[in-house]
Amino acid sequence: MSADPAQIPVVILCGGMGTRLREASEKLPKPLVDIGGRPILWHIMKAYGHHGFRRFVLALGYKSDLIKQYFLDYHHLTSDFTLDLRRPQAAVFHNTAGDEDWEITFVETGLTTGTAARIRRVAAHLDTDRFALTYGDGISDVDISAAVAHHLAHGRLGTLTGVHPSSRYGEMRVEGATVVEFNEKPTLADGWVNGGFFLFEREFVDKYLDDDPAVMLESTPLQQLARDRELSVYEHEGFWMGMDTFRDWTELNSLWDSGRAPWKTWED
Repeated sequence: MSADPAQIPVVILCGGMGTRLREASEKLPKPLVDIGGRPILWHIMKAYGHHGFRRFVLALGYKSDLIKQYFLDYHHLTSDFTLDLRRPQAAVFHNTAGDEDWEITFVETGLTTGTAARIRRVAAHLDTDRFALTYGDGISDVDISAAVAHHLAHGRLGTLTGVHPSSRYGEMRVEGATVVEFNEKPTLADGWVNGGFFLFEREFVDKYLDDDPAVMLESTPLQQLARDRELSVYEHEGFWMGMDTFRDWTELNSLWDSGRAPWKTWED
């Protein structure tokens, strides 16, 4: 059973509409909303690529044509090049900014399909013993290699990454009538939430998923997997953030622009 990350498909759920991110995503599918001039989808793929993954399966839905077109135009969008208009098909590229070692499969999984059925609908492209899975709107500095090792060591059908959520409210420490410490968005140390970055054995798809477009992965399939004691958790104490709102998008861009993006684990 191969554990070579270069052979393990990474399914990325890219079909959501991003209704809570209208200011940034009204004209784009959520995975194409940019952080520092590159789509969040690119950041996610770079994080996996840093750990040796190179095979990606994009489960598409809302405005899928724009995601396809972004990668069809990838070299032109990310590299310097010279174009001779007498031979417009023979562009000469001058750098390697677009030379990612990625194999990307694009799968139409429906406009309003739930996450469970989206995975089921890419099953034909899951041709190894296991596959990775994540959402197209969350980024982290999670050690994906360590998560794979955890998954293999525990021998369950599924592993999810547990993270500590950040509070949406400011937290104060008060002495008498004086505020002595204030944190705008403290990380809640108690409890874990699903941060995505899953590993599944291939048989999970056949045993726990069907093509019902109303079913979400996070409801019946994961609940049943947990009841069957087949779901382990890889606990991640570091950075994790979902890009759910305009405020999240602004914060992620501020981190990137300031050179303090924790999820940037790869070299330029």
